[in-house]
Amino acid sequence: MSKFRTAIFTGNYNHIRDGVSLTLNRWVAFLLKHDVEVLVFGPTIEKPALEHSGTLIAVPSIRLPGRPEYRFSSSFPKKVRDKLEAFDPDLVHIATPDYLGLKALKWAKKNHVPVVSSYHTHFASYLKYYKLSLLEPLLWKYLSWFYGNCEHVYVPTPSMAETLKEKNIKSNLKIWARGIELDLFSPKKRNEAWRKEQGFNENDVVISFISRLVWEKNLELYAEVLNKLKKSYPQAKAMVVGDGPAGSGLKKMLPDAVFTGFLTGEELAKAYACSDIFFFPSDTETFGNVTLEAMASGLPCIVADATGSRSLVEHGENGYIVPVERSDKFYKFIERLITEKELRAAMSAASLKKAENYSWEAINKKLLNDYNEVLEAKN
Repeated sequence: MSKFRTAIFTGNYNHIRDGVSLTLNRWVAFLLKHDVEVLVFGPTIEKPALEHSGTLIAVPSIRLPGRPEYRFSSSFPKKVRDKLEAFDPDLVHIATPDYLGLKALKWAKKNHVPVVSSYHTHFASYLKYYKLSLLEPLLWKYLSWFYGNCEHVYVPTPSMAETLKEKNIKSNLKIWARGIELDLFSPKKRNEAWRKEQGFNENDVVISFISRLVWEKNLELYAEVLNKLKKSYPQAKAMVVGDGPAGSGLKKMLPDAVFTGFLTGEELAKAYACSDIFFFPSDTETFGNVTLEAMASGLPCIVADATGSRSLVEHGENGYIVPVERSDKFYKFIERLITEKELRAAMSAASLKKAENYSWEAINKKLLNDYNEVLEAKN
């Protein structure tokens, strides 16, 4: 017999391979392993980007305007609702407060099923990239109402929890951190032959950007700083790992950079370990899985001052945290790491030590306990 049944609603589960989909798939696999029945509801496509865990019930969706690789759930039809009711969940978990999430919330309230939610995307920080900043007050008003109807809201970092509190989200905020596969991401994966294959020599300092190639990751700032650095430091080399709609634009900005394309598994771990500095200027992160992977690979991390990054990088210890508008400071700190090899080694060791605190098993056991807390309160 199963411990209980939970229905998970999300805007992304298998059609794009990103931090949200990977986290949720790992969570579903963990629940199934611990005898929890799970049904996932969300959009999909004919050829998904990843093989998902558990059972996914597809909902109708449309392409997101301006970002066709993303899907927006457009309805919650009766046949889908019937499957939900037949499943009869003890708990509803909403990962995305979109149209589908709203329908799920209303269904759960009507049927007296407790609701929890998780905060994966810092939506407000995305608005500026689409010139929609005027909508931010309305967005926060909606999110405050939405999360106010949830028993728990799981956020990835304490700093993200503080940000939500400042925006009048007074729900019971719990930390659901992100973990790391320490046996996969490791400095031991460094491979000089692989570096040579990419065109790097022994004395080059490889400054990597590893993520989906979308403009809201602040790719322009990465390109600006790297172009400036290479004028004074020819050994400073850019390496971009990933793909996405902004890839062609970034290649024009960084014609001399190495673009590996999308990598996974051992090849991705090798790319991290073959880097010397991780430069991630995105200020839209709620956690920053790539930063944690870089730390586990023993890299000093230069990151934008974002809620997620602040919880991983300790300024002056395992990297530097820089206000996103200060390209001069990004340049200054990376310059220091290029020229001071001993400092780079010390920060590498500090990153490695800090990454050891993130175990997926311990993190997900805590979330399962949080689920049980909600179910026990109901009974």
